[in-house]
Amino acid sequence: MVRQHIWHNQRFWLHGDKVMFWEDTQTLIASDLHLGKSGHFRKHGIAVPQEVLKQDLMRLFALLQHFKPQRLLVVGDFFHSHANKEHEWFARWRQDVAQLHILLVKGNHDVLPQDWYTQTNIECCSEWQENGLRFVHEPETGQQELPIICGHIHPGIRLSGVGRQSLRVPCFYFAPQQCILPAFGVFTGTHPIQPKKQDVVFAIANQQVIPL
Repeated sequence: MVRQHIWHNQRFWLHGDKVMFWEDTQTLIASDLHLGKSGHFRKHGIAVPQEVLKQDLMRLFALLQHFKPQRLLVVGDFFHSHANKEHEWFARWRQDVAQLHILLVKGNHDVLPQDWYTQTNIECCSEWQENGLRFVHEPETGQQELPIICGHIHPGIRLSGVGRQSLRVPCFYFAPQQCILPAFGVFTGTHPIQPKKQDVVFAIANQQVIPL
């Protein structure tokens, strides 16, 4: 379920529940939780079970209990849209982990008022730099001065079986200067990536982290 990977002299533990634990700073890193997305769809007349949010919050709580990090760092799209009932549920969940430092690098879906983040004790920024790494929401093209850890595209890779059977699964994607994290949220899709020869990919299947 957990696999170690060293990238730019930093030690990371990749977990089958689509998060990464940064051992050097005792930080749990996640991307694209899209909390409130199911409530957003229900608000617009599309039937999506309320259990989606509860499942994501239960998974996140279990991961916090497992790694016991000093901080949760979310590289964008922590929330999905404007306020709905599900954001109130998150606020109650936040009270159960009130001592946890949460740092959010805002993504394009993080559009809640700043007062709401303040009230739920979430520190926000447009990007973050630490230990020679840069944290942003969206992948970048071209040469970067610092290696980037990001999310946004919900990377996926196709696994092929016997015959013509294949399955696209989420993945961790490490290029020489860019790491793209899988989307944490249950109610998210995947976007196919095309790794180059020098890239390192870890597929996630049945909560197992599989090097390819």
